[in-house]
Amino acid sequence: MSEVLVFAEHKNGHLPKTTLVALGAGLELAAKYGTKCVAVVAGDGIEEVATRVAGYGVAAVVMLEHPALKNYVADAHAQALAALVKELGVQFVLASATAVGKDLMPRLAARLGAPMASEVVAFGDEGTLIRPTYAGNALATVELSGPVKVITVRSTAFEVAAPSENAAPVRKVDAAIDPSALKTELVSFEETKSERPQLTEARIVVSGGRGLKSGENFKTVLEPLVDAMGAAMGASRAAVDAGFVPNDLQVGQTGKVVAPELYVAVGISGAIQHLAGMKDSKVIVAINKDEEAPIFSVADFGLVADLFKAVPEMVEEVKKLKQS
Repeated sequence: MSEVLVFAEHKNGHLPKTTLVALGAGLELAAKYGTKCVAVVAGDGIEEVATRVAGYGVAAVVMLEHPALKNYVADAHAQALAALVKELGVQFVLASATAVGKDLMPRLAARLGAPMASEVVAFGDEGTLIRPTYAGNALATVELSGPVKVITVRSTAFEVAAPSENAAPVRKVDAAIDPSALKTELVSFEETKSERPQLTEARIVVSGGRGLKSGENFKTVLEPLVDAMGAAMGASRAAVDAGFVPNDLQVGQTGKVVAPELYVAVGISGAIQHLAGMKDSKVIVAINKDEEAPIFSVADFGLVADLFKAVPEMVEEVKKLKQS
């Protein structure tokens, strides 16, 4: 019996870092229980992706195939995954807390009548789970009761799964989907393309806040720094709510959770909701003219200055360093 089943999210044949984190968490949980970790890859024509997942230390990979799973649609994936969980008799179903994971796992839990814990950051003793609460200001220890337990893990809290020398066996399973029960279908998908790194996978993130004052200043002031550093661009909720940038750039409790090697916060005051989404970054640099701004409480390096003067100077210094 497979005890831990990890939903391996993929996109256009690519395995994002968040999926490797989910696999790492699944392997850690399986080791804690002395059992095995199995990955499931859902889609249509996914042999290559499944083979890639098989190289990350899991005991086996289930390739769940059906034309209705070609693109992510919540009810089709929930229906297929619920049937698979019942067939395998797993104890834990785990996914990363991405937009897809947050959408899919609660639906799966509802179909299974199973308890769920979201944004888990650690596995405690005696079957307990640790998850943040109050915007990360406190950690709650929770225990789920039931034959099946559904979990999403915070993508910044666990190590990514390491490649393994031995590839796991891959088994193809035709997904149990009743087309008449599907209430939604994907009509179109418009993707925002950028040459910059993805926000959740970047080594460096430069985020702007309301202090930039306008969307135009994001382009003329912040973007040169982003590009000079080879970074991904983020934003605070205040900047998004003000219409400066689209909401897919939002970092924070209600946006994306990131933990890059370097996080640069420009004109961000540091509301608790924003800190919840970036405080696990390895090094945090803050630029704000208000020396009392809460962002400085988590910053490793702080600069009290006018960002409209400081940021262009930083751009020039970064360019000099890259040329030397």
